[in-house]
Amino acid sequence: MPLQVACPACGERDVLRGARDGDRIALVCGRCGREWERSVRPRCPTCGAGDVEPVPLAIVEKGRGTQLSVVGTRTIHLCPTCDAERLVRYHANRPNPLMPDELPTLPDVP
Repeated sequence: MPLQVACPACGERDVLRGARDGDRIALVCGRCGREWERSVRPRCPTCGAGDVEPVPLAIVEKGRGTQLSVVGTRTIHLCPTCDAERLVRYHANRPNPLMPDELPTLPDVP
């Protein structure tokens, strides 16, 4: 599961500002104004473990016809306990990025 940062007050995920201060990040929610801090080290959102592994996740878009194309990657952090299956899949296909669990669907062609 990707690292997701959300406002602890209102749950906002998109309109957040942050500034690094040593080993902490000071965050401010653009929706409700709540201020909080978090560590610069990502943690598993499920179990809280700090030994997550950075993994490149493919960004896939529909190309021509039935072709799917990898158009980029973004880094996600996977937990060796909670995301063990996805980590095995990634390590089995290195150096390729991990493919997303759901691929874009192609429109039905009559």
